Amino acid sequence: MYQLEDLKGKANNIRKNIVKTVTEAKSGHPGGSLSSVEIATAIYFTQMDITSDNVASTNRDRFVLSKGHASPLLYSVLAEKGLIEEEELSTFRKINSRLQGHPSMRKLPGVDMSTGSLGQGISCAVGMALANKYNKEDHRIYTILGDGECQEGQVWEAAMAASHYKLDNLLAFVDHNGLQIDGNVTDVMNPTPIDEKFKAFGWNVIVLENGNDLESVIAACEEAKTVKGKPTVVVAHTVKGKGVSFMENKAGWHGTAPSAEQCAEAIAELEGGCK
Repeated sequence: MYQLEDLKGKANNIRKNIVKTVTEAKSGHPGGSLSSVEIATAIYFTQMDITSDNVASTNRDRFVLSKGHASPLLYSVLAEKGLIEEEELSTFRKINSRLQGHPSMRKLPGVDMSTGSLGQGISCAVGMALANKYNKEDHRIYTILGDGECQEGQVWEAAMAASHYKLDNLLAFVDHNGLQIDGNVTDVMNPTPIDEKFKAFGWNVIVLENGNDLESVIAACEEAKTVKGKPTVVVAHTVKGKGVSFMENKAGWHGTAPSAEQCAEAIAELEGGCK
């Protein structure tokens, strides 16, 4: 059984490692990694049955980071979970590293699908959930996609298939932080209202006004388990760059690495805890 304060501490450690990892690599995507921390923390520490003993097995729950550019989030979560050594984070994006710029299932056990081409991750998650149904396996499939990713047509083909096959073992989160590399999501190619679109495709929809509230995210995960006959999506309104004040709500931090000085400033702020 989890303790909320312990989970908040884990989320804060994950944020610090995201910042450190991207800084050391001098490249990466901090903004959207930081916005999804509570979502990933809830999934990995209160929902999934993944352990160091079964990490290489398919006989467990699975997670697909559909917004694969947020790989610093995934690697930092795996380190916090004890599935990789924290020291390995310093190899991110370096030659021969297992920690590729976008997650590679061929490189690293615990990465359940190679992602990066937007729209493909949720499609693969749908396939996993369907396979579990056919095999009569009692596992759940989790995925996180971005709101900018919802501009991809493939997302909606996957949404249609998931509803058609009544995949109630699938839980998707949309990290709705409102920003992408070119600016506001609604200015680049408006995908809203995302919740109504998924509802029209036959999904059970949960909207979180504060997707960075860990308790609310956990409650949404638990609610999704009670839904039968349809997949669930949680549209989580989050803050890009959450926890680092100079990054928050700034599209420029989508794919920009902090300097050493900015990293130190961010870590000092996070040492006080993410509010």
